[in-house]
Amino acid sequence: VVRRQLLQRYEHQPFVSCLAGLYGCQWRRYQRAKPVLYSCRCNFGKLGFWFPWSVVLLVLAAALFTYIALLLVLAVCLLSEGQRLYLHWSHKIGILVTLCFSISATAVLSDLRSKEWTTLLLSFQVTAPFLHVGGVSLMTFLSWPIALHFFRMNKRVRQVALLSLFLAVLFALYLVPLGMYSPCIKEEGTLGPAPTLIGHRGAPMLAPENTQMSFEKAVGAGGEGLETDVTISYDGVPFLMHDRTLRRTTNIQQVFPNRTDAPAAMFTWPELEMLSAGSWFLQRDPFSTVSSLDADERVRVQNQTVPSLKDLLNLAAQHERLVIFDLRRPPQGHPYRDSWITRTLEVIHNESSINSSQVVLWLPADQRSLVQELDPELQQTSGDHASIEELQEEHIVRLNLHYSYMSQEQIRKYASVNISTNLYVISQPWLYSLAWCAGVHSVTTNAPHKLKTLQRPLFLMTPDEYSLMWILTDIVSTASAGTLCSLTPSSPCMSPLCMASPSDPPSLSLLSAELSDVWSISSISISVHREAQNSPVTPSLPTISEEPPV
Repeated sequence: VVRRQLLQRYEHQPFVSCLAGLYGCQWRRYQRAKPVLYSCRCNFGKLGFWFPWSVVLLVLAAALFTYIALLLVLAVCLLSEGQRLYLHWSHKIGILVTLCFSISATAVLSDLRSKEWTTLLLSFQVTAPFLHVGGVSLMTFLSWPIALHFFRMNKRVRQVALLSLFLAVLFALYLVPLGMYSPCIKEEGTLGPAPTLIGHRGAPMLAPENTQMSFEKAVGAGGEGLETDVTISYDGVPFLMHDRTLRRTTNIQQVFPNRTDAPAAMFTWPELEMLSAGSWFLQRDPFSTVSSLDADERVRVQNQTVPSLKDLLNLAAQHERLVIFDLRRPPQGHPYRDSWITRTLEVIHNESSINSSQVVLWLPADQRSLVQELDPELQQTSGDHASIEELQEEHIVRLNLHYSYMSQEQIRKYASVNISTNLYVISQPWLYSLAWCAGVHSVTTNAPHKLKTLQRPLFLMTPDEYSLMWILTDIVSTASAGTLCSLTPSSPCMSPLCMASPSDPPSLSLLSAELSDVWSISSISISVHREAQNSPVTPSLPTISEEPPV
């Protein structure tokens, strides 16, 4: 049985040679003999500085997928030139490495950061209209090589299958907007106010987190609220600290080298005042923003100490800002293990100048009734996605939820009974825009200085504007795909037989090749090209026999 293969076309020799060389390391024209394979080598230089693992992972993923995309482009170009694909073994290894990397990275990220997959789904809500335009444009661009391949196929069944698959995908993309949802597609005048910005431990991009300087930066950047975590020292002073230990955000290794793993609550307040809470920020530069600090600010960062809750409350009272904090219960053996709530309330009532209505306390559910009894003006908050009835029974006036729980319907339902919604931690403009469109009341952010500059949500459009964009995209795609297909050299309307003048005899090239390299199609007739040495040839079309020549 003769294996049917595409005829190798020999036009555009430099272009084809370059494509074949890059794709399969075959820098010579294809021959019947076994081609000489040249090795492809890739050298990777060493970086002279350290990157966080997440950045390295993203850069590696981008490099690998760019490499695969280039191979696909080369393959499409080779097919458009009528060439067979000979993928070099080094590229096969590269594809296998990319596949293994993708599977491994997906498994690791799913295990460690499972909530981040929700971020991907949320991103579709704001980018879906533009992704639709990109997807339709891509399929329109692919209509050219698909048309080339369609007209060169020798079986009607394959042609029908290819055409059906392409049209099915294209029309499915055309109709995708019918099932698309985006809160940023809103009628004119229905957009609510921008969510209130609450500085997450202050402004940690501009100054060390949970320091006086950080909270002052948050106030100066337009933050209308301040968020923190409160721990009680061994001698009963509530202070600001997020981690269980002091290792990450202080210089405890130099001051108390034997107590680096001790709980922060087991230190007295005089011991805490001995620590620097800002030197680590200059050394590690967690947000790559240290270069933006001037000399005076660097000195001030170096001199930051662990602040007390009293200092934060007075700062908030001075600037009329809201304070939301999570109160951590001291460990076993702590003197204030059982009186941690009453001690904190003493500071709020007796040692600071803030009003109770400016304080939002995030507590375990079993302690809310006690706080409600001691101070009804404190705003009770919850991190549970509970029913309205349960929230009202516990006197909850604010929900503090992860942004993955963002739902326009739920937010409206809670707002109908005067329960506001705060989402954490939102620092990207597109995610803030989505929260704005969804009707979120406030967000906890690391970047109040960036989000405050947004005058309107990104990607915001009216339904009429989106419908116009959708219809125009589909019309332009249909017209462009039809034009590209009609201009395909192998299509009937663009074939040499159609384009030749009636007086000129059709002339096609018949290449001498081995039987394995030629289509064995008895029903196709082609003309033979001869050199203009003898008399003109009568334009008869000889038939290629299925029997091999002797």
